[in-house]
Amino acid sequence: MIPTLHTERLTLRPYRRDDLETYAAFMGSERAVHMDGPLDRATSWAWFTNDVATWALYGFGTLAIEKDGALAGGLGLVHPPHFPEPECGWFVFDGFTGQGLAEEAGRAMLDYTFATTDLETIVSYIGEHNAASIRVAEKLGAKLDPEAAAPEDEGTLVYRHFPQSPQGGSND
Repeated sequence: MIPTLHTERLTLRPYRRDDLETYAAFMGSERAVHMDGPLDRATSWAWFTNDVATWALYGFGTLAIEKDGALAGGLGLVHPPHFPEPECGWFVFDGFTGQGLAEEAGRAMLDYTFATTDLETIVSYIGEHNAASIRVAEKLGAKLDPEAAAPEDEGTLVYRHFPQSPQGGSND
């Protein structure tokens, strides 16, 4: 079962079919360059369905970030075959950046995942020039792990997350 998580300002929920338009628009934009984008609509659909399917395959996956009833982004854990370890990633749509949403959602997702899986650490693969995601990872307490294996993408840094005590989020 895919959970719905709540934080002070956010609802982290399973994706719905009607989320695809906003998701595909973001993935097709230049803002998705740190995620191998921009992506065409067919590839965006493949990523979208992958984000949903990981729950059935691994018991963890991706959730939509919702703020005040609006789709604000996505985050979660994925583990495609070319990733050495499960990876926590996030993205925030235009109009929602600079509000601390990725950090708030990331903390809830990491706490939930550490509490419900046997993962001892989780990584975030971040492009060396993606300063915004590096800041989020560091605010989440992740430490740069230069010894860790990374996907084959040149210039990818590996930030390692460790369990922390939950900070006020609740789970359904």
